Amino acid sequence: MSSSPVLEESLRKAIVDKPDAVLEDQTVMNALVSANERSMGANIVDLRGIAMDRMEARLDRLEDTHRSVIAAAYDNLAGTNQIHRAVLRLMDPTNFEDFLQNLRGELSEIMRLDAITLVLESAQNDQTNAVERMGEVLNIVEPGFIDDYISQGRGGMVRPVTLRQMQGGMPQLYGDKADWVRSEACLKLDFGDGRLPGLLVMGAEDPHQFTPQHGTELLTFFGGVFERSMRHWLS
Repeated sequence: MSSSPVLEESLRKAIVDKPDAVLEDQTVMNALVSANERSMGANIVDLRGIAMDRMEARLDRLEDTHRSVIAAAYDNLAGTNQIHRAVLRLMDPTNFEDFLQNLRGELSEIMRLDAITLVLESAQNDQTNAVERMGEVLNIVEPGFIDDYISQGRGGMVRPVTLRQMQGGMPQLYGDKADWVRSEACLKLDFGDGRLPGLLVMGAEDPHQFTPQHGTELLTFFGGVFERSMRHWLS
């Protein structure tokens, strides 16, 4: 009398009718492979089974990598579209006052910012009435302030774009929104020979919006467009 288990006729018929369904079902196939290994005994090593396990592990890693690459591609595309929209909006104003007011208007909404300030260095202590009226957007500081702020007093080479997390921004730059700033992007601006530099600081309540691990290519491009626009207004 055979001790081998006998399949029910209905189950046997289902397998014979749809063998592909069995092969494509990972849970069923794992159960069959495990049963085969048990039937061979403990003294036999199933190299094919080991190879299959390793291939499955590699396939899982490849699928995870594939999903990560696709997600990163979508993020990059969304970021590119965001910067393109911001650049087009930057070119709309027809006078300097509207250009500055636009920073805390639609431009901030496009870039999902909670605070933004344009910082200009000046050797003159007096401010014009126009500058005072734009005090929420424009901040005049003494020469050397910008490099010192970006480097946090450490000196050395200052990069065009600096991203960092923080526990609150500087009130001089962010005003009443300073306590809410948890990350910021600092874009150093070059206005040409013979002119002091500028700085565009962009703050966010989200601590993960600007971090040192993020790429800076898109913000570098935006900073380049912004400083060229400023050269136009300063000429």
